[in-house]
Amino acid sequence: MLAIRNISKTYSNGVAALRGVSLDIPAGMFGLLGPNGAGKSSLMRTIATLQDPDSGTITFDGIDVVNQKDRIRRTLGYLPQDFGVYPKVSAQDMLDHFAVLKGFVKRGERKDVVEGLLRKVNLWDVRKRKLGTFSGGMRQRFGIAQALIGDPRLVIVDEPTAGLDPEERNRFLNLLAEIGEQVVVILSTHIVEDVADLCPRMAIISKGEVLMSGEPREAIAAMRERVWSRIVPKAELTEYQQRFTVLSTRLIAGQPLIHVYNDAAPEPGFDSIDPDLEDVYFHRLRQHGVASANHAR
Repeated sequence: MLAIRNISKTYSNGVAALRGVSLDIPAGMFGLLGPNGAGKSSLMRTIATLQDPDSGTITFDGIDVVNQKDRIRRTLGYLPQDFGVYPKVSAQDMLDHFAVLKGFVKRGERKDVVEGLLRKVNLWDVRKRKLGTFSGGMRQRFGIAQALIGDPRLVIVDEPTAGLDPEERNRFLNLLAEIGEQVVVILSTHIVEDVADLCPRMAIISKGEVLMSGEPREAIAAMRERVWSRIVPKAELTEYQQRFTVLSTRLIAGQPLIHVYNDAAPEPGFDSIDPDLEDVYFHRLRQHGVASANHAR
């Protein structure tokens, strides 16, 4: 169990990235969902011991993450949002180098570790190719391979599927799901589908604050019979947005299809629909935005 209590972080430029964040993250896949700039990467960097919080505590299986950095690093795997590689080095040689840095100094043992990980992430057949020739999905799978060196019990992946094509995204998510069966895996993302597909537990974060945490299916169930849809004329979209709680808008044959949150049908012509995690996500963000605006007044 990863226990995060009242973590706050304000940077030197005055940006309050985290505001009293508290979460309990059990074993398995955990989704941290939020828009860009919500504070997700700041929280991941703090858990990964790359920066200290201004206040609060983080513990993982009895380890004080803030004050016992060496201990947590021995059991931590981390794939940052921007994972750079040496483009002229092969995947095998680069992973071998990472294994040395993780403490695998015996050649035979290191060879077994490197081979096992390359096979696990399905890169064995291209192990001698230079990393600069890898596709985005291949680079992300290599990133997971380096994060898994040493069999970590806590794995953090930050925005791992951004920019991947559908096939690479599915392959990568299947790999994460396999890993998440044994350890704590935190998936930080702004892509709702990633969390919906993988995570039995999740949290939504915005402007450095946790808006909700729990099981996606429970949050979705709480919105049943409160989400309505309708195709509206494009010229009237702004009016609908002003009159109702519009959760999302997308074009269908050139006309806006809107999802509206309301206890009853907003007006004739709306159909009741089964909500999904995207509806939950946008509803929480809209609530928080309204609350923040009211507070500012």
